[in-house]
Order: sequence, then structure tokens, then C-alpha cells
Amino acid sequence: MGHIELRRVDDDDLDAIFEMMRDREAIALAAFTADDPDDRVAFDAWIARQRANPDVAYFVVTERGGFAGSIASFAVEGDREVSCWIARHAWGRGVATAALRLLVSREPVRPLFARVAAHNARSIAVLERIGFTEVSRDMAFAPGLGREIEEIVYTLVPAVDGA
Repeated sequence: MGHIELRRVDDDDLDAIFEMMRDREAIALAAFTADDPDDRVAFDAWIARQRANPDVAYFVVTERGGFAGSIASFAVEGDREVSCWIARHAWGRGVATAALRLLVSREPVRPLFARVAAHNARSIAVLERIGFTEVSRDMAFAPGLGREIEEIVYTLVPAVDGA
């Protein structure tokens, strides 16, 4: 793993984010994706909404200055959630763990929540490494797989000392 940083998304990142989110292997793992990951018009509208929303903190993950993924925190029904998508070329090197640690350190709201497909062992390991704990499981429709799958909800609460 090289030096990991988070920076705001700029227009030059949009092609890389779109291509990353079209990776079929990643889609199968993420499961809860766009209905049609190849629809650039829908992607452009979605990312424009994210970038304009003051409740969304959306970042590019860089490794040694190069594009390695995206990560965000956002509000869902009053809860603060996090989401991370790492480009396949950066898998298995600790990039997701480092990026999530950075995001969590910047995000003051607790508890934080994250949702993950039960079959995505690597993402589960990243969440647990950071200190997230499982709070519930349910079945949910996964557009990336075209069927219902088990979804796990994790939370990160303040440490006992209030940190």
C-alpha cells in the first residue's frame, strides 16, 4: 500500500469513477448498485446530485497520487452512513482500510452506519478492522445481482472515553 489520501471529487475524476462502478466483479460484490451501471446519463445525474448535496461528503481515494476509488459519508433517514468503492487495481493492499480510517477521522457524527452484502467478506473485514460492529441482517434487493440477498448493517459508535 502506498500513501493514501482523500480529496474532493473534481470533473476530471468522473470518467474513472464511472468506469470503476461498471466493473462486473466489483458490482457482484457490492451488490447494491445502480440499476444499470452502463447508463452514463443516469450516472452523471446521480453524481451531480451527490456533489451538490451539502449532506454528502464525497471523496476520491488516491494511492500515491493516482486514482484508487471513492468514499463518502451521507445521511439516510437521519442516520449517517459511509460507503467505499475501491478500484480493482487497488484491491487487497489495505487501501480501503486506510481510506475508511481517514473518512471516519473526518466524520464527527456517531453512530456511523455501513451496509454490506453478506457475501462480501473483504468489505466485512475492512469494517470490522476499523471497529464497526454488526447490528442487523435483512434481505434486500441487490440490483448488481438482480435478486434479493442478505444485507448486513454495521455501526461505529463512540469509544467509551467519548472519542
